[in-house]
Amino acid sequence: MWRNIVISADARRRGLAVGAALVIGALGLTACGEKTEDSAESPAKTAPTVSADSALAAQVPEDIKADGVIKIGVDSSYAPNEYLDADGKTVVGWDVELFDAVAAKLGLKTEWVTSNFDDIVPGVTTSGKYETGVSSFTINPERLKQATMVSYFNAGTQWFAKEGATIDPDDACGKKIAVQKATVQVPDIEKRSKDCTDAGKPAIQISQYQGQDQATSAVVSGKEDASLADSPIAAYAVKKAPGLALLGDIYDAAPYGYVVKKDSPLGQVYADALKAVIADGTYTQILEKWGVQAGGITDPTVDPAS
Repeated sequence: MWRNIVISADARRRGLAVGAALVIGALGLTACGEKTEDSAESPAKTAPTVSADSALAAQVPEDIKADGVIKIGVDSSYAPNEYLDADGKTVVGWDVELFDAVAAKLGLKTEWVTSNFDDIVPGVTTSGKYETGVSSFTINPERLKQATMVSYFNAGTQWFAKEGATIDPDDACGKKIAVQKATVQVPDIEKRSKDCTDAGKPAIQISQYQGQDQATSAVVSGKEDASLADSPIAAYAVKKAPGLALLGDIYDAAPYGYVVKKDSPLGQVYADALKAVIADGTYTQILEKWGVQAGGITDPTVDPAS
């Protein structure tokens, strides 16, 4: 969950553009006989049809309305939220599908541009490379200082390891733990390691990977003892990768948010479109199709208190 902002210590995850053609290409993992994401049963192949709302479309700023396309920065290595499809180019996932529905409600199309996670916020707020950032960004005070954000989902942190592992997330001293660089999971595990050494126990051996797919692969291979990630990502890894199981409970839940320039009118436009997508049932349809309905919300908010 949990991506924080550009250069802060808990700045959400960075991206790795993974051209994987397998079902969990974004995880870099597959099991013998497992279905692939390009199969007919893949939820990525069955996006709902959304009709534009003329009243909402009229609220879209003229600079966006001019070409009818929203250019979006995304780190496409985070299945099932956002990841590359079998062609290695098309960005898919429930996060993508949901924002596509929001854009459609506004009468707009989307252009998804794969980027390193750390580059997205400044790409929206400073350089103007992107008009919006949609990449499982956790809303937190640091990010709200730099951008306007619109809440659309709740996620927390979840640990996972091989089935049968006896690792306790609250006492992982001396264990080898994998995390993705620049995520809120990094300061989390670093604090846990400090608690270990303060108590006279061995430090946690922390390995930071460029992508969560790499971190998950390291757990599957036995190189690492466990990993922690956003709750939808951990659940997806356990579902798709062989021999993994969740550890402990989800904790530190917080909302994901769309990123736009500070005080941009797009913030309220997106919030209103989200409310319409929730009201017409599309929101629930998408989340249920991808199995992430537990994180659904009913009250999209511009710059919510975090």
